[in-house]
Amino acid sequence: MATNVAVKDKGAGQSKVKRKKRSQLMEVWRRLKKNKMAMVGLAILAVLALTAICADYIADYEEVVIKQNLKERLQGPSADHWLGTDEFGRDIFARLVHGARVSLAVGIIAVGISILVGGILGSIAGFYGGKIDNVIMRIMDVFLAIPSILLAIAIVTALGPNLTNLMIAVGISSVPQYARIVRASVLSIRDQEFIEAARAIGASDSRIIFKHIIPNALAPVIVQGTLGVAGAILSTAGLSFIGLGIQPPAPEWGAMLAGGRAYLRYAWHVTTFPGLAIMITILALNFLGDGLRDALDPRLKQ
Repeated sequence: MATNVAVKDKGAGQSKVKRKKRSQLMEVWRRLKKNKMAMVGLAILAVLALTAICADYIADYEEVVIKQNLKERLQGPSADHWLGTDEFGRDIFARLVHGARVSLAVGIIAVGISILVGGILGSIAGFYGGKIDNVIMRIMDVFLAIPSILLAIAIVTALGPNLTNLMIAVGISSVPQYARIVRASVLSIRDQEFIEAARAIGASDSRIIFKHIIPNALAPVIVQGTLGVAGAILSTAGLSFIGLGIQPPAPEWGAMLAGGRAYLRYAWHVTTFPGLAIMITILALNFLGDGLRDALDPRLKQ
């Protein structure tokens, strides 16, 4: 009988934890919905993501995006070509649609690399402290002393300009920022009572870090990650603009800007629309990042 009661109590406790987690997520979503600019940013990103997923259905990659048609080069916006054509007669709208897939993929994967590597290094440094902390953070300081775009240029130049190396370069160049953020969060968490309780029952250091500390340090990382995707997209466009990113004829917004700059005086649309795509995407990510920061801040609960 006592065993049955214990099982019931354990089940009730687990259900309470699940309800608490759900209620916390719903509370964050409720506060996020109140921020109109954040919802505008989320809507824009949803449209971009849907466009990137359905890019092959919107425009054929080989026939429309890649194939050149010099008879129709540098045409302005029209019914046949909504945003005009570029210097090789390719449809700009189709190239923007497929370029969205590249830019979003690079931004998300690059930030994922930064969060994974920086999160592990920051967690170890913050949890153990002492010499380990000093060694890791001094290495991060060396990386922080180098501008991230220059570090990315150096990595791409060493590895070679292609999509994979571009993601690695942009991801590694942002690792120190996430390492510092996670370390600061871990330092504020590691001495709390639930960490001491986990130690008391014999939990290993790795279990405490990955099971208890990292989940409670995610809020600032999520906010920084959202803003970091915007920075990664901008870095990708910049590297492609100078010829170190996605190589032609693959569509990428920065490369499209670089290709159209020679025709800016009499074919404004070739650079204007890729520039607007970059601006709108980064603006939407910044709106969403600001909204998440406010929604995840416990001091702003109402």
